[in-house]
Amino acid sequence: MAITSANQLELLQTAEAVAREKMIDPGLVIEAMEESLARAAKSRYGSEMDIRVSIDRKTGRATFTRVRTVVEDDLLENYQAELTVAQAKQYLADPKVGDTIVDEVPPVEMGRIAAQSAKQVILQKVREAERDRQYEEFKDRVGTIINGQVKREEYGNIIVDVGAGEAVLRRNEKIGRESYRPNDRIRCYVKDVRREQRGPQIFLSRTAPEFMAELFKMEVPEIYDGIIEIKAVARDPGSRAKIAVISYDNSIDPVGACVGMRGSRVQAVVNELQGEKIDIIPWNEDQATFLVNALQPAEVSKVVIDEEAERIEVVVPDEQLSLAIGRRGQNVRLASQLTGLDIDIMTEEEESRRRQAEFAERTQMFMDTLDVEEVIAQLLVTEGFTSLEEVAYVDADELLVIEGFDEDTVEELQARAREFIEEQNRKALENARALGLEDSLANFEGLTPQMLEALAKDGVKTLEDFATCADWELAGGWTTVDGQRVKDDGLLEPFEVSLEEAQMLVMTARVMLGWVDPEAEAEAEAARAQAAAEDEEAGA
Repeated sequence: MAITSANQLELLQTAEAVAREKMIDPGLVIEAMEESLARAAKSRYGSEMDIRVSIDRKTGRATFTRVRTVVEDDLLENYQAELTVAQAKQYLADPKVGDTIVDEVPPVEMGRIAAQSAKQVILQKVREAERDRQYEEFKDRVGTIINGQVKREEYGNIIVDVGAGEAVLRRNEKIGRESYRPNDRIRCYVKDVRREQRGPQIFLSRTAPEFMAELFKMEVPEIYDGIIEIKAVARDPGSRAKIAVISYDNSIDPVGACVGMRGSRVQAVVNELQGEKIDIIPWNEDQATFLVNALQPAEVSKVVIDEEAERIEVVVPDEQLSLAIGRRGQNVRLASQLTGLDIDIMTEEEESRRRQAEFAERTQMFMDTLDVEEVIAQLLVTEGFTSLEEVAYVDADELLVIEGFDEDTVEELQARAREFIEEQNRKALENARALGLEDSLANFEGLTPQMLEALAKDGVKTLEDFATCADWELAGGWTTVDGQRVKDDGLLEPFEVSLEEAQMLVMTARVMLGWVDPEAEAEAEAARAQAAAEDEEAGA
């Protein structure tokens, strides 16, 4: 049929109907129609022609035009869509390269094949527009809660109707004992929205910690208003959870506000999470205090924090051990997730045995190195001395306060300590040189003979070798492998060299070798600091 024989307004009515059904812009449907008609016209007039179709948005009249572009003589390739300046003079008074000549051509007769092709083009364009609309609608809803209706289950995954599309609740994102039937209402957290070949994919979750946080935001007005903030959430989905909250208004108790009158607020969240028990914990900037709160309901006797290793030791009464650990380690695991620290729990008896072992070890060390009786060695350990260097170089007054120590005793102890240290240093330096240590590294300030020996044993024998070391290779550190924190031993870690000290030593070596310009490095560091500050300000 010819396009002119059709009711021209029918094109607009069809576009409006499709747009309403698919909830997309009618202009996109008309553009798809224009493209499909242009494709049909090309099949009639020739694929090399540049045929364009324009549909009037008011009358529905379709205008078919042929477009030709003016090009330079030596660039003329397509005689159907291009022409030279000389050829263009019969159409334009003063043609220039790049000008276009537009001629209206008769409408085409659309046969069955052309009509089917046009229909496919329109459907494809409509599908793409619908997918774009869905993606744009849901991408901004990531991190929020959405209500939907269960449509079906596929291999354990739940397909959820969320109104303008379908979303997927994977089986590993479901709370363990939950089961759903078609048409059940469901509430989920929008975890991710991805633009994929088959259309936007919306992934939901009911096990994400953020889901619980959003539920509390819905139930507790103070959280929504920003008076109370959720600082951390840790979940064992369907079983137990811990949530840390802080109040920015001294008159409002954050825990009480989240619990609600007779537990109404927290109970609403518990019911949504299929009876998941929730511990609401007050947040505290002091890590030790926060951890004590996080291990509730267990009582904690003492907390020892190793900030560099991001580990923490917790001492609890013997009868509280099982409560602190929890069933299958659940309580301590959730407390670890909440604080972001690895937690070691020991009883008071275990800690006492460890202290006694450390006391005996240090006592024996002083007896062997200073050649003193056990009583004197025990007095040194009791007063807090842990190394021979402390005894050798501490102010004499700190030793004189020890009961039974006089000036002669202190002088003799320090002399013996210094003599032993000097002998150890001499042996360590001899061993290092025997291993190939060169003067360039031996004369480098900041490294003791024992450190030089340890470096030489590992093949670091010159200043160049040392300058190529990474800071973590010297000071040690932690890496995460398969979700587990793994310790990386450093060459100088036994000598308690920190990461910052290692960085300073390596940088000094590089400057001495001329590898680094200190002024340029300082400028680069200042630029990095300024950029970080600007990013932080922009984020705020």
